[in-house]
Amino acid sequence: MMLIGALTCRTGLLKRQPSWDTGRSFWGWLNAVFNKVDYERIQAVGPDRAASEWLLRCGALVRYQGLDKWQQDYNALPSGPLGKYKIQSINATESCIMAKGFDYLDGLEHVEEIRLCKCMYIYDECLQRLSQTPSLQRSLLRLWIISCGNITDKGIIALHKLSNLEYLFLSDLPGIKEKEATAQTLRQSMPGLQLELDLD
Repeated sequence: MMLIGALTCRTGLLKRQPSWDTGRSFWGWLNAVFNKVDYERIQAVGPDRAASEWLLRCGALVRYQGLDKWQQDYNALPSGPLGKYKIQSINATESCIMAKGFDYLDGLEHVEEIRLCKCMYIYDECLQRLSQTPSLQRSLLRLWIISCGNITDKGIIALHKLSNLEYLFLSDLPGIKEKEATAQTLRQSMPGLQLELDLD
């Protein structure tokens, strides 16, 4: 069941489901199930393994510290001693990650880059939660937010708490209404940030 869900999110089939309410409700419910946080699992296998399972279940990819290969198959996650594999990069393109699953990010100490592209369940709440995660405040260096239609200026401004962020790329975000003011706020609060905008 988890593999089917990951395939659904990864291939974009979710967007081609019937538009009537019953179909939408079913897929929304299924994606919410995939995002439910299992705190006992986090305790049992550690934050990086548990987060990897959540991300792949939702159709995202992860890359571990010291490895070039992106992990995309839930059933082929590497095994080893507890804590051996540390997530360094997350590519959530077209995934079904949502705010209720973001507790999985707690305790990830080595994540340097996150790509959020065409994520239909990413709202301002997600970016606020991301920016309030202490481990990510320390480790996150690069962030891409592309074609996430539910993001507004409020969510982008919340990113100023990511004090070590070096690079931020924003593109195709129709919810951003005050582009110049929002960019100015970020530049003032994050003077070392390289900010690239493609919002026209």
